[in-house]
Amino acid sequence: MSGARVYLPSTLSRLADVVASGAVGAAPLRGHAVTEALRTAWPEGGEEEWEYAAMSSAAQDSVGLLAGTDRPRRVVVVVDGVRVVPVETDDDPTLVAVPDVVAARTIAAVHVDSVQAEADVAAARDAWVDAAAGDAGASAVVERCLEHELGWFARQEIDDLLGA
Repeated sequence: MSGARVYLPSTLSRLADVVASGAVGAAPLRGHAVTEALRTAWPEGGEEEWEYAAMSSAAQDSVGLLAGTDRPRRVVVVVDGVRVVPVETDDDPTLVAVPDVVAARTIAAVHVDSVQAEADVAAARDAWVDAAAGDAGASAVVERCLEHELGWFARQEIDDLLGA
């Protein structure tokens, strides 16, 4: 797929690196997008619902990127017009690989948790490994993050967001 909108999981410290370097990570990147697999799995959904599903999956993946020194907030970097390759998986029909370096200028927006979500996100970060191993209790802790809506920031607001 080319020219896709992709939701890339990130952290605030990684977002600062994007600003400093002018690129979103090193290729290949793991991201989420509206894919044919998602449309097939959820035929009654619409474009907005599918995009929300892709963004939510990226937000949950961002928990796994959080180091102990990171501020516990989920971050999703939204980029437009990039080439993606769908990843076949039974778990997440939104999963894609971005094979090319993504220039920071392609950022359309950033979604970030509020301060109020930090306790739940910190708990999710601490439970991430056990949740990935199939622990139902840890998975419930990680899923609690879904109760928090992410805020939306335009590309030109990133510097202000990082300064907060």
